[in-house]
Amino acid sequence: MIDAHVHFWDGPLGWMTPEMARIARPFGPEDLRPSLAANGIDRVVLVQTQSSVDETQRFLALAAADDLVGGVVGWVDLTSAHVADTIAELCESRYLAGVRHQVHDEADPDWLLRADVRRGLRAVQKAGLAYDLLVRARDLPAALRIARAFPELRLVIDHAAKPPIASGELEPWAARLAPFAELEQVFCKVSGLVTEADWKRWRPEDLRPYRERLLGWFGEDRLLFGSDWPVCLLAASYEEVVEAYDAARFGGNAARVYGLS
Repeated sequence: MIDAHVHFWDGPLGWMTPEMARIARPFGPEDLRPSLAANGIDRVVLVQTQSSVDETQRFLALAAADDLVGGVVGWVDLTSAHVADTIAELCESRYLAGVRHQVHDEADPDWLLRADVRRGLRAVQKAGLAYDLLVRARDLPAALRIARAFPELRLVIDHAAKPPIASGELEPWAARLAPFAELEQVFCKVSGLVTEADWKRWRPEDLRPYRERLLGWFGEDRLLFGSDWPVCLLAASYEEVVEAYDAARFGGNAARVYGLS
């Protein structure tokens, strides 16, 4: 099995709030390895945490040195006129599997539709990489337009577009995510759910309405398991996440989606 969404970092990051103090310290492979072994998970996809090509290069070097990391979802400036050159340089490592940007932090919910961003996405597609969509419900209409405009670009929706689990609501999340099901190049990560729930009081039953909809929309073949470790530790242990997300059911799909050897 593969955990398709983990992070490593050296210390506090700019997006961390005071409530995240327990994860505002270094986390690396040795911190995660025992949990992976205990849960029968062989490899991970290491995902960017900052808008930094330097971080991506460090992650690629780590992947080359440690068999634990099967692939890296890095960052490039999609708006740059030189984005294709940057991607080509990063692709000199066989471990670059995809690209991601924190779209949900952009002020404009239509950021993905900008002409320069679309040019960047064409470069990602030409390189044969996947693109991870880090979005919320407000960003999904623009993301859907992009998905329809780029049928050859593999898209992976991170954290199931962050459903409002803590409130128990389904809309507008459900209505905006459901149309992606008809697009065969779109995949979705069952990840990040416990931190969208009430961190202290969540129960597996709270996740069920959302998990059932994801399964109905995407089926077992287009869902990926991702722990979102160590962010998940704010609400649950690694073992609790594996059980709550039914990791064994979706844990093999990442190899196909990200082209891992």
